[in-house]
Amino acid sequence: MEPLGTVTLFLGVCLSCLLLLAAVRSRTQGKGRRPPGPTPLPILGNILQLKTTFLSKALQQLSEKYGPVFTVHFGGDPVVVLHGYDVIKEALIDRADEFAPRGPLPLLDKVHKGKGIIFSNGERWKVLRRFALTTLRNFGMGKKSIEERIQEEAQYLLEKLQDTKGKPFDPTFLLGCATSNVICSIVFGTHFDYHDKRFLALMDLMNENFRTFSSPWGQLNNLFPTLMNLIPGPHHTIEKNKQKTGDFILEETKQHKDTLDPNAPRDFIDCFLIKMEQEKKNGASEFTPENMLISVIDLFEAGTETTSTTLRYGLLALQKYPEVEEKVQEEIDRVVGRARAPCIADRGQMPYTDAVIHEIQRFISLIPLALPHSVAKDIPFRQFVIPKGTTIFPVLTSVLYDSKEFPNPTEFDPQHFLNKDGTFRKSDYFMPFSAGKRICAGEGLARMELFLFLVTILQHFKLKPLKDPKDIDLSPLMSSNGNVPRPYQLCVLPR
Repeated sequence: MEPLGTVTLFLGVCLSCLLLLAAVRSRTQGKGRRPPGPTPLPILGNILQLKTTFLSKALQQLSEKYGPVFTVHFGGDPVVVLHGYDVIKEALIDRADEFAPRGPLPLLDKVHKGKGIIFSNGERWKVLRRFALTTLRNFGMGKKSIEERIQEEAQYLLEKLQDTKGKPFDPTFLLGCATSNVICSIVFGTHFDYHDKRFLALMDLMNENFRTFSSPWGQLNNLFPTLMNLIPGPHHTIEKNKQKTGDFILEETKQHKDTLDPNAPRDFIDCFLIKMEQEKKNGASEFTPENMLISVIDLFEAGTETTSTTLRYGLLALQKYPEVEEKVQEEIDRVVGRARAPCIADRGQMPYTDAVIHEIQRFISLIPLALPHSVAKDIPFRQFVIPKGTTIFPVLTSVLYDSKEFPNPTEFDPQHFLNKDGTFRKSDYFMPFSAGKRICAGEGLARMELFLFLVTILQHFKLKPLKDPKDIDLSPLMSSNGNVPRPYQLCVLPR
């Protein structure tokens, strides 16, 4: 036999054995062990079932076959998927401690390396998250409150919108600058001009990262990190972009050190530097330069991109449904008027506007799978056992699109959050910020920004689409780790 034929035969036998082993393993799953799921291919896992353009839809189809708790293989690694409100609530809320650990996300782990707030675990996570929440909650120390900062930034945004003079423009960077300046005021104690080249470059980096993170390239990197490290492509830009963001933060930190007054901290960086000094003799302290850098990146990026993308998606939805825009403006005129700036206290008297904002978040399902969780030990769950170290993906879209809670969930309808008498309807199924101990630390800030920015815009402007509203496509441009709206331009006309 020719050498090539011998090698081919040998590889064929090995592949057959691997496939047989995978089939046997799949048949034994679910009998008191790991949850069932589709048979994985060697090395490739379930790539054929996990269509990388719309991952949440692929997982929904698998849940219809295997149930609300099932296993898929990201490359060679088994991942347990939770699909539906009941199992996600049971895991993230009822058994929060067991499912609190953060799971791996290779695309971002290269930079975060288990440090900071979002991707850390154990005592480090508890200490840094508690510090961040306390600082965000108490920040100001007699100066402007966070609400006042958002109101002030909304006025800057109004000026920039007025400068468009009714001409078409892409709202991406204006909304990004507005939301980023809010978190910048808390983290850096700084307001950046909307024409600042350094600031605009950062906005561009974050926008590019979110697009890449949500693209098939990003999904493939999380499926096959070792292989994708060897393949050129846009997925490599995320690490480079984050390094550039880190350089910007290090420069800001140096300036803070030079002007620090321990008795009068100005922002998050000052508070962290003071804490570092207080614990410099504690060898086990989590208040280190590395944790400060990654924590600031976490707050800066999470506080910019997700909120600005939600607003951008929301303005697109309101263009498609002008009757919704009109009802919101009627409520604004009745409760707030045109003379004063809206405030958070107005929200309780504006149930329709509140419902619209909730519906925007529900409908776009910005982070369909949330960020991954994991389990630190073998966990009995339902009739299965989830092995120690297994990555857990709770599919938030399965909750936000639950047809029993939200009739016709694929339709944009503010009535999903309104009672028959027009009052606001709360729902336990509203989980755009995830749930449990890993719920987004900036949820309160994001909700304030969404309300104040959107109401301020609609208080002063009417949205004018550049095409027939019926032709506006609200489906995401790409969807895997995140949902990215299609690019668009619009006009804003003074009311």
